[in-house]
Amino acid sequence: MTRTDSDIEASSAPLIDHLIELRTRLIWSIAGFLVAFIFCFFFAKQIFNFLVVPYQTATIWAGIDDRQVELIYTAPQEFFFTQVKIAAFGGFFIAFPLIAAQIYKFVAPGLYREERGAFLPFLVATPLLFLLGAALVYYFFTPMVMWFFLSMEQSGTEEGQAAIQLLPRVSEYLSLIMTLIFAFGLVFQLPVVATLLVRAGITSADGLASKRKYAIVMAFIAAAILTPPDPMSQIGLALPTILLYEVSIFAARMIEKKRAEKLGESET
Repeated sequence: MTRTDSDIEASSAPLIDHLIELRTRLIWSIAGFLVAFIFCFFFAKQIFNFLVVPYQTATIWAGIDDRQVELIYTAPQEFFFTQVKIAAFGGFFIAFPLIAAQIYKFVAPGLYREERGAFLPFLVATPLLFLLGAALVYYFFTPMVMWFFLSMEQSGTEEGQAAIQLLPRVSEYLSLIMTLIFAFGLVFQLPVVATLLVRAGITSADGLASKRKYAIVMAFIAAAILTPPDPMSQIGLALPTILLYEVSIFAARMIEKKRAEKLGESET
């Protein structure tokens, strides 16, 4: 039995509808990002000044707060492209709720009601946990890192000692703080990833608990790679990672408990 043209059109219609829906969601996401990008680029200098505050805090910790904080750029276009990076970073940050909403609207029609109810909390938890990680970087970790680098300066007042002063480039400072924010933001997604794996049946709370010692070792290895080579910085990232792993185990046990209760109700 051969398929007619009408059969082919009928079978391809859902795919075309999905592609049209995907295009609409992409247009909304890109448009939202572009609007946020333009807005952030207009205020790029103010945003950069805001990001310099942790550096100023570090000078207070280092006892050199009487010195004006200075950053330099060594190429004519360097600060311009730094502002572009700030705009892209801030634009994605501001547009993320819109982008997440578009992802949810595209995926939701293909999910059951219970699956939609389970998927929505993860979209809410993801930006909140990322914000929590970014706040930890901004208010504590970046000042600690910059304090560590400032502690290497030499005043040059002693005989035979050269004067060595930290004058970071704007692009390098931005890269440092963006890297730290992304690193902590991703680490703080650990509970989201773990609970998704538990819901999918890939792992369990007991499985996560049995691998706790390996997770602790991996946390310190990741901290050693992502942070300056001083114990305070490494502990500053490793401890929240270990704590988040314990939160993941607790969340996994709660999910399994609710799953067992629903299974018991369905059997009665």
